[in-house]
Amino acid sequence: MFGNTRAFSGFAVDDVPKAKEFYGDVLGLDVSEEHGMLRLHLAGGTEVLVYPKPGHTPASFTILNFPVDDIDQAVDTLTERGVRFERYDGIEADQKGVFRGGGPFIAWFTDPAGNVLSVLQERP
Repeated sequence: MFGNTRAFSGFAVDDVPKAKEFYGDVLGLDVSEEHGMLRLHLAGGTEVLVYPKPGHTPASFTILNFPVDDIDQAVDTLTERGVRFERYDGIEADQKGVFRGGGPFIAWFTDPAGNVLSVLQERP
């Protein structure tokens, strides 16, 4: 039924202008706005809808993962832009906030609405 439709994902925020500034200026994504909502234009032609939601509760899981070639460089650049990396109980991260245990290297951060995002690097 949906084999030929172009599906997309979306998530809510509590402040569209703050989200636009964060995703556009801090993360450097191509962002467009229409009808009070944002579209994040990601590499490969993927689009993600960002919409306002009164009484927004942040997602308690990672909503977007950004693969990078060099996680240390990505973390350093984002830190310089004011991003603070999260630390979670039971997940041992290094001084930068990067988890280097099993699986890819990963560091989590949040958008202004509190939604969880990550940068990750496949193991060298």
